[in-house]
Amino acid sequence: GVAGPGGGSPEKPVGTVWLAWAAADRMFTRRFQFTGDRQAVREQSVEAALVGLISLVNGENPLQG
Repeated sequence: GVAGPGGGSPEKPVGTVWLAWAAADRMFTRRFQFTGDRQAVREQSVEAALVGLISLVNGENPLQG
């Protein structure tokens, strides 16, 4: 991903983050486009990763959260 403040491009702008979750025979990936400064993007990334992990542990699809 690109947390910023620099490093973005038209194809991958600042705030772009990819997350993946896997368990047993299941794997899920999702692209996020967060807003804000570097710290805000990092905080949103951690929150999204944890929400997805909790969903996966509960037997749910982490892409629905």
